[in-house]
Amino acid sequence: MAKTSWLEREKKKSACVAKYATLRAELKKKGDYLALQQLPRNACPVRQSRRCSITGRKRAFIGRFKVSRITFRELALNGLIPGVTKSSW
Repeated sequence: MAKTSWLEREKKKSACVAKYATLRAELKKKGDYLALQQLPRNACPVRQSRRCSITGRKRAFIGRFKVSRITFRELALNGLIPGVTKSSW
């Protein structure tokens, strides 16, 4: 499980991105890059990281299922992900 401080930091980043999304879009359309630089750093959506929705793990994230590889394997072996089976040949 990820540290709660990391999860809270990600929540703050996503709130900041949502707050400045329209302003960033307008400034980009105008080409006003000096004003874009004056915005907070966390207003940029690139600074957000994708995390597992169950464990909060940052690495080995599978975007289609929104979980990490470890959680994906556990869910697949328990049959909780429809259409996913363990392959063997």
